[in-house]
Amino acid sequence: MKKEIFTTNIAGKTLTVEFNDLAEQADGSVLVSYGKTTVLATATMSAGPSNANFFPLIVDYEEKFYAAGQILGSRFMRREGKPSDEAVLSARLIDRTIRPLFEKSIRNEVQIVITVLSIDEDDPDVPAILATSLALGTSRIPWDGPISAVRVGKHSGEESFNINPDYKFRADEKHQLDLVVCGMNGNITMLEAEAKEIPEEDLTKALESAEKEIEGLQSFQKDIIKKRGVEKEKIEIPAISAEMKKLFSETIEGRLEETAFTGSPGKGGLSELKKGWKEEVKEKLSEEEFHKAEGYFEDRLNDLIHKEALDNKRRPDGRSLDQVRPLYAQAGGLSDVLHGSGIFYRGGTHVLSVLTLGGPRDALLIDQIESRDVQKRFMHHYNFPPFSVGETGRIGGFNRRMIGHGSLAEKALKAMIPAKEDFPYTIRLVSEALSSNGSTSMASVCGSTLALMDGGVPIKSPVAGIAMGLMTNEETGKYVILTDIQGPEDHYGDMDFKVAGTRKGINAIQMDTKLKGVPIKAIKEAVVGGKKALETILDVIEKEIKEPRPEISPSAPEIRVMTIQKDQIGMVIGPGGKVINEIRNATGAEIEIEEDGTVYIIAQKNGRAEQAKKTIEELTHEYKKGETFTGEVVKIMEFGAFVRIGQGTEGLVHVSEISPSRVEKVEDVLSVGDKVPIIIKDIDDKDRLKLSIKEADPDFASKKNKK
Repeated sequence: MKKEIFTTNIAGKTLTVEFNDLAEQADGSVLVSYGKTTVLATATMSAGPSNANFFPLIVDYEEKFYAAGQILGSRFMRREGKPSDEAVLSARLIDRTIRPLFEKSIRNEVQIVITVLSIDEDDPDVPAILATSLALGTSRIPWDGPISAVRVGKHSGEESFNINPDYKFRADEKHQLDLVVCGMNGNITMLEAEAKEIPEEDLTKALESAEKEIEGLQSFQKDIIKKRGVEKEKIEIPAISAEMKKLFSETIEGRLEETAFTGSPGKGGLSELKKGWKEEVKEKLSEEEFHKAEGYFEDRLNDLIHKEALDNKRRPDGRSLDQVRPLYAQAGGLSDVLHGSGIFYRGGTHVLSVLTLGGPRDALLIDQIESRDVQKRFMHHYNFPPFSVGETGRIGGFNRRMIGHGSLAEKALKAMIPAKEDFPYTIRLVSEALSSNGSTSMASVCGSTLALMDGGVPIKSPVAGIAMGLMTNEETGKYVILTDIQGPEDHYGDMDFKVAGTRKGINAIQMDTKLKGVPIKAIKEAVVGGKKALETILDVIEKEIKEPRPEISPSAPEIRVMTIQKDQIGMVIGPGGKVINEIRNATGAEIEIEEDGTVYIIAQKNGRAEQAKKTIEELTHEYKKGETFTGEVVKIMEFGAFVRIGQGTEGLVHVSEISPSRVEKVEDVLSVGDKVPIIIKDIDDKDRLKLSIKEADPDFASKKNKK
């Protein structure tokens, strides 16, 4: 095997880059190891252009169970199946990082495949970004890298930041920030953050800490590419003919501004204008020119929207740069069957979020290479049907975008969800994007906050989300920040910066850009503008519902929690599950017992959960001398009576303990089924209970005889 190895140090750990001939047919391939975590990245480009009218970049992130030294899957399928959500999110992370550095006119297919070969305490996603950068940078594929990435972590109450924290650091309860930063040349190209109400100034400091590490990684990569890189393939970018430019000027240009800046352009007007333009080209120019028509239209519209924003501070719908679109919030009122619901409008973006509460057994069991048998009790799922953008298409299933948007909203809300000890429910939110005109993911955060509070989930604080945008002149460096971007600004703008949080701080951030980086100064401005917009949105949410409802929905299950001794678990379950099944059948409640003795009792709100809890309390009660009860006579003997005082617990009342006066025959005072006052007089060395009626109520026998 031919190999060449390069090393550097990041945060006290060695980063190893190995080039070899393992995947020699790929245009670029590299092994990158950080600690004991290793990934293989390959980059391949098709020989010629595809028929697509967009750049066909594919990023696949392959998790192999052998990487964790495990055989996962079901008994009947030990082969890896579809990518896990974590794999999809990692692929999106890489895609968003590298895509801006490709020439957008490329039509050759480019595929990146990341294979996780081994995993230990370090997350493979950051090494995977570095490996992708090196695989592309040393290949023939035209790409304007390299680009570098680091993870920044922080614990609450600590000033310092941890670079590339491992899983253990991130799992700590004090963990306040998990931030992935990608950048080059002093600019940021991609951000992804999950936080717990982190202040804006701490986020800025985290970016500055990351920037220092990125500079070192950039130098390291450039040295490798200089030594290992090959000449980039020249891909011809078709020029726009003078005839097409002239035709556009004569037929479309005068109508473009009017259509794009009507105050409410929507999608229809621009779509019709583009359709008319393509028909003009098809009729009057060559087929070759026709294939360029749509791209030219998009470029001219992009130029127009940028020019108006930068020179005239003008937006397609007439808003000021920092203005949020009209808002509407509704908590509940949809159906009594639902456990909670929220409807949130922000301009033409309309989202319905629905809450469902379940027991601990409804938690999602996650089995993946990063961790095994992890129970996830809070889930947010996101759906984007085609009618939300006025189109037809396939319904059912989900795609990478849905997984990514659902995960982002989940990150935003996660820190506000009460602990299992305080609220033992499994919580599932589903956000339906019913109308889309910009940032349905952030509208999902708002709708989900409404649904949680409507359902009586005691969240710590309401959460809102907003998407900020950027318009830039790359030649002059001039830029403007846009608040609450909608369709055209999202599509043609230079940055999509999503920020979600509470009044106290930031919970989640996701940023991607079409540029070769955004200066930290602009990101700071976006954070400040976003925080101001969040306050506006939170005002509307809190006006609709100020705090979680005091009770959960009547249609939601009721949960009772209790703790028993570990050695009592077998007693409650019984031989072959006999005892616990009897309780389930008698009450209709579901009973879940954890290894530490925590018992969860789940039933509909009809008192059955409390009934089942009482039964288990009686079954596991540790009786003590002097305790009093009301018992039931279950058997009469010559020498006394057996009385049941709890679930499966009986004791003997000797005939001398029935009354202070002499009782000739037990039957003269007691009958089977009688309810009698009882005190535990003694417990012998075999745990048999000696009971007394006369000490509990000396007058019981006389009162009984009078009846």
